[in-house]
Amino acid sequence: MAKKSLWLLFVLLALLVLFFSSLTANKKVPEIRVTSITGEAFQLYQVKNNFTIINFWATDCPGCIKEMPGLAATYNQFRGQGLEIIAISMSYDPPNHVLNFTQKNKIPFPVVLDIDGQIAQSFENIRLTPTSILIDKNGKIIDKVIGELDFNKLNALLKKHLDS
Repeated sequence: MAKKSLWLLFVLLALLVLFFSSLTANKKVPEIRVTSITGEAFQLYQVKNNFTIINFWATDCPGCIKEMPGLAATYNQFRGQGLEIIAISMSYDPPNHVLNFTQKNKIPFPVVLDIDGQIAQSFENIRLTPTSILIDKNGKIIDKVIGELDFNKLNALLKKHLDS
């Protein structure tokens, strides 16, 4: 009886893993045109990029603040190989706080204000920060990371995707 219960538990666990991985795997990036805080208009995903990270964040989020220097360093290291990072501030984040933070910290990649929450909504209603959407060169979402990024894993993933 114990073997049967263990086997059933294993099958259920495997099905759950497959279900949750299918939620983000191979989904296309929504076609959204945005404007950065510097006035630059662009699509969230652009074919010219070999890899894109869309990072949802807020100035009152300790994990976001801790993660931002690592994102800047990663961007500076890999942007010559086609990496793009776009930071999307949450709708509740006051625009003046976002502007002050990005200027004070010299954020090197585009920052977009999600004033009405439509960008977060288009990515399955993101509410937790930080949340990063990892997009391959074909415009497919390969992962959704809720919480701070593990930069060792991210750098290994970038080397794999940017070398191919």
